[in-house]
Amino acid sequence: MPKKRSGGGLTGIQQAAKFIGVAALSGAVLAGIALPAAGALGLAAKGTVEGFDEIPANLKTPPLSQRTTILDAQGGPIATVYSRDRTVVDLKDISPYMQKAIIAIEDARFYEHGAIDLKGVLRAANRNAQSGGVSEGASTLTQQYVKNVFVEEAGDDRTKVAQATQQTLGRKVRELKYAIQVEEELGKNKILENYLNITFFGQQAYGVESASKRYFSKSAKDLKLEEAALLAGIVQSPSRYDPVNDSEEATKRRNTVLQRMADVQAVPQAEADRAKATPIELNVSKPKNGCITAVSGAGFFCDYVREVFLSDPVFGKTKEERLKVWNKGGLKIRTTLDPKAQESVQASIKNHVYQSDKVATAVTLVEPGSGKVLGMGQSRPYGFGNNETTINFSADQKMGGSTYGFPTGSTFKPFVAPRPSSRASRRRRSTRRRSRWTTRRCRPAAAGPGSTSTASGCRTSPSPRSARTRCRRRWPSRSTPTSSR
Repeated sequence: MPKKRSGGGLTGIQQAAKFIGVAALSGAVLAGIALPAAGALGLAAKGTVEGFDEIPANLKTPPLSQRTTILDAQGGPIATVYSRDRTVVDLKDISPYMQKAIIAIEDARFYEHGAIDLKGVLRAANRNAQSGGVSEGASTLTQQYVKNVFVEEAGDDRTKVAQATQQTLGRKVRELKYAIQVEEELGKNKILENYLNITFFGQQAYGVESASKRYFSKSAKDLKLEEAALLAGIVQSPSRYDPVNDSEEATKRRNTVLQRMADVQAVPQAEADRAKATPIELNVSKPKNGCITAVSGAGFFCDYVREVFLSDPVFGKTKEERLKVWNKGGLKIRTTLDPKAQESVQASIKNHVYQSDKVATAVTLVEPGSGKVLGMGQSRPYGFGNNETTINFSADQKMGGSTYGFPTGSTFKPFVAPRPSSRASRRRRSTRRRSRWTTRRCRPAAAGPGSTSTASGCRTSPSPRSARTRCRRRWPSRSTPTSSR
């Protein structure tokens, strides 16, 4: 162990090592800032900044994934589906306490520095040297936002997510270049708004609006000081500071944020102290995601909507493109489902077939002519439990149904045997009337009972069955035969 001096300070060797480490880190940071200008001086041609110049000039910011709401024909919600539970809001719709809290704990000099905070870097380097590890980071809010953009773009691809979060110099340099661009193009307020909308707050909540709804069942604009400090503290480690699972650890972290807010004069010390003394009071709203949460037993209809979306080229040329659009969400899908019709479907099913019966039934109401689906239900609810299923008995396999489908039985006869039109009926009646006079038996026999002798020597027959005789002769269709006496 290196020896300390009697005064408790570092030895000469330790101070020298510390100085060299800080100088090296500062030099790297300064070099990163100077690289764009240095490229104009021809340094890139010498290979010193090849990696930096190879990074694309513009940061692509894909639309943030949000929840999609499926609505019935009257605009009422059927279900909410999402890959990430997020609702994007404007900065004006976020509590000022929340804005101050996240800045105080993550980047207190946010409005004073550019893409990188040199003072923050030197401070972090000094503390990390003293602790012998990495006890403090130096990324600005802008750099963190850039990193979250990469994570968002990676989606559910674990390899891409790992690449977006790995602790390497290359990633830091890339973040720095894009952070410079973002600072120039967006400005501080927009960066703060985007950061609060993209950040993960634990409990499947992405963005401050969803986090506020999840933990407190209120909008982000209504957050109190102690609530905002709690959410700001979660960002560093959502699992560790989860107030639902560990309120004690979450309270400590919240109070750290409150004290930091007082230290940077974001709030008065007395107000921070009152907030510290307030116990955490959660009003948790459980996440509701997917067709399993559909109202009025419309889970199968919700699933059918998804299948229609993924199979319709209107929403993308390929199924992969359509799936990407679906996962990004942020859609409001208005459907043809009639709430009253759906309720009647469910009521009829419950009155005739039980969920636990060995046989199951499915009912779908379709509007004649338009083909609009007005109601859809089954005796076995949509789900994964006992006597539940996710197979849509009313659809074929490609639309979420069973492998071979199910026969419709005699109930389908009224639909395949439509009532004839009135014009067709009149035509058939007219034909039957004419047939009584236009068919003749050509027998030269004398007239007998029930027949009339004609000028040609034929006898008229009152029965249309005379078409089966050996000899037939047709009169004009609308003429009336003249009998001779």
